[in-house]
Amino acid sequence: MTDVQSTTPQPTMFQKLYARFEGLVREVGKFGTIGLITFLIDTGVYNLLWGPLNTLVAGTISMAVAATCAFIGNRFWTWRDRARTDLRREYALYFLFNLVGLVIALSCLGVSHYLFGFTSQLSDNIAKNGVGLVLGTLFRFWSYRQIVFRKSPDHTDATPGSPAVTESETAG
Repeated sequence: MTDVQSTTPQPTMFQKLYARFEGLVREVGKFGTIGLITFLIDTGVYNLLWGPLNTLVAGTISMAVAATCAFIGNRFWTWRDRARTDLRREYALYFLFNLVGLVIALSCLGVSHYLFGFTSQLSDNIAKNGVGLVLGTLFRFWSYRQIVFRKSPDHTDATPGSPAVTESETAG
């Protein structure tokens, strides 16, 4: 009698890691897609307004337009599976945290433009849409995910068979 070995391949370390963070990976991907679209909106509006208006005013207007588009995308696509709370609450918190992200980006722009004296359109774009965008986006993702579009207590990102799902969750 010969031993029959299981022909089922064992998951690789990468597959196990992906399975563990699959929900987060999907959220980051959707958030990034919405972010890319609204980045293009923000950059386009900013550059249209850059000459006629003060750089900080142009930046504020462009970010407000982009933020409105981002709210719609994130509420109805990125975190559509999250429990709906009062829309006014979500909208108010979203824009409060977006305002903090705006201050982060405008601070980078202001420091670069007024403190360091880098006043070209290219340097303003790098400060606002490069450094400021990255720092502001990290803050926004965390605050939107944890506070604005929070999970209901019974919500799970895990799928059956992943380590985060208990036996009682799959029995039902």
